[in-house]
Amino acid sequence: QVQLVESGGGLVQAGGALRLSCTRSGSIFREDTMAWYRQAPGKQRELVARLSYEGGTTYADSVKDRFTISREEGKDTWFLQMNRLTPQDQAVYYCQARLQLKRGDYYREIWGQGTQVTVSS
Repeated sequence: QVQLVESGGGLVQAGGALRLSCTRSGSIFREDTMAWYRQAPGKQRELVARLSYEGGTTYADSVKDRFTISREEGKDTWFLQMNRLTPQDQAVYYCQARLQLKRGDYYREIWGQGTQVTVSS
């Protein structure tokens, strides 16, 4: 069974930094994209950053030049480095992967359980 486990959330002061990690376990056939989403209370879940298997990146406008998505080379772990955090970044952050579990299978989205990021002003 494929699982995603996030870590690295916590409390930080505005202007500070955090690095989130997401590790995938279980075997797959092919990986398409890995992404970070976030959801603040009363708001819809939104895409923060996405990394394609080929290395292409996409960022929400609100985090460009502050957040960086990356992958540990050769491993099933990827990161979200968050710098210059603001109270508007406070949310539960989820990692998500779009995967093909077996050859010929359709692509499916797998989600982690989420990690809380709290930014104090």
